[in-house]
Amino acid sequence: MNDKCFQKIVNQRIEKTKQTLLAKADEYARGDRLSNFKKIAALTDSTPETACLGLVAKHIVALFDFTNDLEQGTLQSQERWDEKIGDIVAYMVLMDALVQEREKHDITK
Repeated sequence: MNDKCFQKIVNQRIEKTKQTLLAKADEYARGDRLSNFKKIAALTDSTPETACLGLVAKHIVALFDFTNDLEQGTLQSQERWDEKIGDIVAYMVLMDALVQEREKHDITK
């Protein structure tokens, strides 16, 4: 893949991730964009970061399934790949926010 094609993929992924995060904010945020991770953490006696990773894990499992499909000669649609990859990227942005929020409120510093 040449640099021009790769740069196009990077730009498209960044734009898609931005649009997803902004669109989903209305759906998931209840005054705090990270509230669902905090609620899951409370329900599971874990941390918001662990909750986030748990949600990422289901998308990673799907990607493993997709790559196993490739080995069997089946290619999932670009739309399905895009959805899983996009969700993982979005969750990593949210993980970054969780970590930055924790660092900002870390009273041990």
